[in-house]
Amino acid sequence: MSDSARFIGEEEKIDISSIAPIRNYSSRFLTFLSILCVVVLLASLSWVLWDVAKEGVNKLNWYNLTQIRYPAPGLEDGGFGHAIVGSLMVLSTAAVISFPFGILAAVYLSEFGRGTRLAYLVKFSCNVLTGVPAILCGLFAYAVVVRGSGFSAFSGGIATGVLMLPIVIRSTEEALLLVSPDMRLASVGLGSTRFQTTMRIVLPTAAPAIVTGLIVALARAAGEAAPLLFTSFNNNFWSTDLFGPVATLPVMTYFFAIIPFRPQQQLAWAGALVLLAMVLVASTISRFVVHKTKK
Repeated sequence: MSDSARFIGEEEKIDISSIAPIRNYSSRFLTFLSILCVVVLLASLSWVLWDVAKEGVNKLNWYNLTQIRYPAPGLEDGGFGHAIVGSLMVLSTAAVISFPFGILAAVYLSEFGRGTRLAYLVKFSCNVLTGVPAILCGLFAYAVVVRGSGFSAFSGGIATGVLMLPIVIRSTEEALLLVSPDMRLASVGLGSTRFQTTMRIVLPTAAPAIVTGLIVALARAAGEAAPLLFTSFNNNFWSTDLFGPVATLPVMTYFFAIIPFRPQQQLAWAGALVLLAMVLVASTISRFVVHKTKK
């Protein structure tokens, strides 16, 4: 080895040894920063949950959960059982509309149409819809459905379904792309078609991540009041008519939170707590079903 080569090798060793401490310090700093961000996020979430639970648990009783009409202004004789049923109707309609179309679109984007112009157009549309304010989804459903047939739970489901659709598509697509390409190649190598590989290998493998995305979409739509003001509107009394106005928890929470009567304000806190509980129960049940299905 020549002197110049030996000199270059020694210089590289010196540079590496001098850079190593900097990398260690940078790694520790970034790790600390990540942990700090997680702690701040969890603390903020815990604060909100505690505040809602503290204010709403006083009105969370069987009487208020089963009453089928709102109380008169300033009085306590009433509850919001019909609003819970209305919210379930609207969210169920939205799930029936958005989940199948969203999952099928994501399967096309990740498995069959990758790199095509149509896939690019769908992705671009999803990105645009993700940033659209929720109230515009309500105006869309108002123009398409409400102007022809009137306020209804069905039109509220369409509005929230449009709101959920881009979240379902993008989260499902990302979940499918996380599946290892080797699993697809192994399935095709054993003689499976692309459709069979997608249905029997890719989708079951990505099921936990897909379910998480669906729950995120439901949680995003469950607390939105703006689209429902233009679609399902409101109903002070019991109604299970899918094609008529219904009461919903977000609209009830919005109306009762801005009026000056203390009983109605407490019901607004209780309604917000019920919304959180609904999302938590849906997430727990879906996780349990996915766990049993994987076994």
